[in-house]
Amino acid sequence: MLEVAFKRSVGAFTLDVALEVGAGTTAIFGPSGAGKTTLARCVAGLARPDHGRIALDGRVLFGGGTAVPPHRRDIGYVFQEARLFPHMNVRRNLLYGAPRGTDPGPVCEMLGIGGLLARRTAGLSGGEAARVAIGRALLRRPRLLILDEPLAALDGPRRDRVLPWLERVRDAGVPILYISHAVEEVARLADTLVLLRDGRVARAGPVGDMLSDPSVAALMGSMQAGAVLSGRMVAERDGIAAVETPVGTLQVVGAGEIGARIRIRIRAEDVIVATEPPREVSALNVLAGTVASIQPGHGPGVMLRLAIGEGHLLARVTRRSATALDLVEGRAIWALVKATGVARADIG
Repeated sequence: MLEVAFKRSVGAFTLDVALEVGAGTTAIFGPSGAGKTTLARCVAGLARPDHGRIALDGRVLFGGGTAVPPHRRDIGYVFQEARLFPHMNVRRNLLYGAPRGTDPGPVCEMLGIGGLLARRTAGLSGGEAARVAIGRALLRRPRLLILDEPLAALDGPRRDRVLPWLERVRDAGVPILYISHAVEEVARLADTLVLLRDGRVARAGPVGDMLSDPSVAALMGSMQAGAVLSGRMVAERDGIAAVETPVGTLQVVGAGEIGARIRIRIRAEDVIVATEPPREVSALNVLAGTVASIQPGHGPGVMLRLAIGEGHLLARVTRRSATALDLVEGRAIWALVKATGVARADIG
């Protein structure tokens, strides 16, 4: 358990946060300038709050006259840049700061970097360097791992290749504080979402509940909105996987192996809403439900929260369409989602 309650001012900006972070992966999400990295650096001891308290598993790291130095906080920190030592090979980078006698083998296997041990860091790709940096942090056996925008320096394809390795780190059970402004990363990796805006905690809660809440979508930006569903792959045919989820069985492209647990993000802008049962449509996913709530936007659109089965989806439609279809709370609807409309990066 990480307990945080402190203030830190830098110029005209003040970070004033109070939150508790439990087991699993907690994402700190917000736009640039929200205070995400300042929060991470204060927790790690790389920056000092003006006043307040930080405690990890009951041990006070800051507050009441205590200020534990960074190297004694049992926290692993991975920056946006890998920050590897260029005069060392990968093996020596991995073991830097690790307890004497540490075997890097299990971490290398988890991150797929065993074949890189003898290489110099200058020859690594961005994705390889990122995985080595994460491995180095893990080998210090931290009680908390902070990942501060670890994929921000990578382009889309490289980021998509590294995300599955981060899912392995998450599944290894190390508590993670994940700093990001990329909602697709949050949706795939996080258990809990903390939304930070202007140095304050705007909302916090389970990632699935948060991302399917229209009021949260309004804070994050309508283009970022999308529900997150957890499910299990039950079949595959012609490259299309059938995944059992709370809203029903979804057909998506490239979801893994049969029996695998899968997390799917369905973007609000990819959901089409009908008020009559659709006929002869190409979309493989046609789901019956009702309009649970409507969140007006500042522009020409509105956000719908759709109750379907035992779960929810979000749909972004124009005010004109909402009026023409008489979309009101309680109205029966059908939600259409193309199998190919779910991006591969949104399936984990």
